[in-house]
Amino acid sequence: MIDYIKGQIIELTPTELILECGGIGYSILISLQTYEALQLQTQTVAYIHHYIREDEELFYGFATKDERELFRLLIGVSGIGVNSARMMLSSLTSEEIRNAILAEDINKIKSVKGIGLKSAQRLVLELKDKIVKGAGADTGVLLKVDSSAVVDEATTALVMLGFSKAAINKVMPAILKENPQARVEDIIKSALKRL
Repeated sequence: MIDYIKGQIIELTPTELILECGGIGYSILISLQTYEALQLQTQTVAYIHHYIREDEELFYGFATKDERELFRLLIGVSGIGVNSARMMLSSLTSEEIRNAILAEDINKIKSVKGIGLKSAQRLVLELKDKIVKGAGADTGVLLKVDSSAVVDEATTALVMLGFSKAAINKVMPAILKENPQARVEDIIKSALKRL
């Protein structure tokens, strides 16, 4: 299985990336989110979802593992195909999708072209619990500021206090930005004020 392709950007459009790696040009389908992230780059790493059916083989590429994880979560829902998931990621940011599902905002989800009422309801029903538990998010990206034992310990403590990993991951970067050298107890106190 291909995890990522690292190479030179040969061509970039809002829907497709041609990435050259080892003399081979890979045609990779992308979302608008990824397009915006790659616009000013000449070299990149595209995180790949390899899609194979009887009649076609496609690469879907993402600028971050976070976006790819959410894409995989979306296509796991009955009735949501790769094109619908890519359309969602092009219409809304990953954070907006997660927040809409958590808030059960059916209208926001329905605002995406190709997503009807039943699909929106199914997304909320099937994904809300998974997102609350932190699925569809790469915690390495969310906690990229510092992945030290201090952060892990603070996160574990907050989970044991009853907070969801998704909620913790939202506040952690801001806490670490304010105080990168924070001790476990400082992180927990700051998080408790924000959660």
